[in-house]
Amino acid sequence: MQENKIIKLTVRDVRFPTSLEQHGSDAMHTDPDYSVAYVVLETDSDAALKGYGLTFTVGRGTEIVVCAVKALSTLVVGKTLKEIVSDFRGFYRLLSSDGQMRWVGPEKGVIQLATAAILNAVWDLWARVEGKVRNKPLKTNTFECAYMIAIKIQNEAILLKVAKKGQKNREEQMLKEGYPAYTTSCAWLGYTDQQLTQLCSEALAQGWTKFKVKVGADLQDDIRRCSLIRKLIGPNNTLMIDANQRWDVNEAITWVTKLAEFHPLWIEEPTCPDDVLGHASISKALAPLGIGVATGEQCHNRVMFKQFLQAAALQFVQIDSCRVGSVNENLAIILMAAKFNVPVCPHAGGVGLCELVQHLILFDYISVSASLNNRMCEYVDHLHEHFKSPTIIRNAHYIPPKDPGYSCEMLEESVQKHQYPDGEVWRAIEQQGKQ
Repeated sequence: MQENKIIKLTVRDVRFPTSLEQHGSDAMHTDPDYSVAYVVLETDSDAALKGYGLTFTVGRGTEIVVCAVKALSTLVVGKTLKEIVSDFRGFYRLLSSDGQMRWVGPEKGVIQLATAAILNAVWDLWARVEGKVRNKPLKTNTFECAYMIAIKIQNEAILLKVAKKGQKNREEQMLKEGYPAYTTSCAWLGYTDQQLTQLCSEALAQGWTKFKVKVGADLQDDIRRCSLIRKLIGPNNTLMIDANQRWDVNEAITWVTKLAEFHPLWIEEPTCPDDVLGHASISKALAPLGIGVATGEQCHNRVMFKQFLQAAALQFVQIDSCRVGSVNENLAIILMAAKFNVPVCPHAGGVGLCELVQHLILFDYISVSASLNNRMCEYVDHLHEHFKSPTIIRNAHYIPPKDPGYSCEMLEESVQKHQYPDGEVWRAIEQQGKQ
């Protein structure tokens, strides 16, 4: 079936008006409308086989990503799945290193988001063809390894061989118990204290033990909110804080030091996501306080992660399923993190990020790290109802998906209703604005 040819690529701008209720609000993104550039690959299969992929955005600008996907589509349409997966590294390079389009990257920004959307759809298609869920052990020839040579990791795909011991037991453990998660849904920056209290209390009753709080806009407000959350969750549950790149380096150190009394496990994105040495300085300054640095959701590519790891600039690697080049590049990052013995705690939430990244964390645990020490995956309880195979959370754990594919097929009714700007939801909002 891998001979099937991709005959059409469609991409749509799908947006959800989450800003109306301050869902997703943080110190830098005060009014996000969670959105996706949604890609569908059609094949010439008699069974009308399709692959579904997406990349996440926060509203305005999604139309730019859509344009980038369309520009890359000529590199995909006409190829067979067998051509692609037999040399997946080469196909990744084809998308990321086009002689003209790479100028608007390379391997960063809008063009990389578009690359991720297409590759996510290809992985979904491949998994559907094989009738597999994408958290199973994967072939090493899919790795995008170019820069791994610089830190002598390329030959250390031996990590996968070492991790084979106990692999079957870990797979059974995940099917039974799931992968540990933490929640961000309780403490968006725009939520009132009443909302924080209600949502935290409900989460505790549901079995959540790990909570993340958005910080960074006002120190006194952060002290009040962190104090409230810590009192609600108690001294033994885990608290993390996230500034979403709001501070400069010295400001981050000073600010987090004043929040140290609430014993956060990490400060996430304390400063500019490109400032590797700045993160290293923050990490060094906060280490005596027992506070780590977590980052990665806006790291452009594997090279950035390589530098962060080499500089000891982070203590938690936060891969994202749509920021870098899909599974291909995330596998390289997972291997690098294992080499440096740094836990992978993925960024998720948004639209479809939880659905996608669950496959990566399951692969990491089952086939690479073989450890759950200081490892957890973000969960945000928004918009899962718009997916055909939504994420399942049980006892604050991700339960492995059972449907073949990469879990990012959306319900067509939801896509049509939320397509921007002509979907029913957006037409209604526009009409309300005129009244």
